[in-house]
Amino acid sequence: MSDSCLFCKISRDEVPSNKVYSDADTFAFRDINPQSPVHIIIIPKKHINALKLDDICQQDAALLGKIQIVAAKIASSFSEMKNGFRLVNNCGPDSGQTVYHIHYHLLGGRIFGWPPG
Repeated sequence: MSDSCLFCKISRDEVPSNKVYSDADTFAFRDINPQSPVHIIIIPKKHINALKLDDICQQDAALLGKIQIVAAKIASSFSEMKNGFRLVNNCGPDSGQTVYHIHYHLLGGRIFGWPPG
């Protein structure tokens, strides 16, 4: 964990959040600027300073795979996501990434267009 990272502080309950899920490895909370009726941020508790997916390493594969399982578990607990949801990882400033702790946006409760953005 990083002492200065906002998401690390949130996962340690040093910064308040609207927690949705937590286990030994992951933490999920509602986004403060939601882009859909349900908008949840899912993070690993381990600080992975990822500006882009190239920055992650093989040893993080199991943890990042677990996030997929956590996302599905969380989504199944929201009736708004029964017809589908979107899981997004923004990579770099051009994508809108503002916190450089790898994280995923779980979005649901509305119909999403394609292509996104």
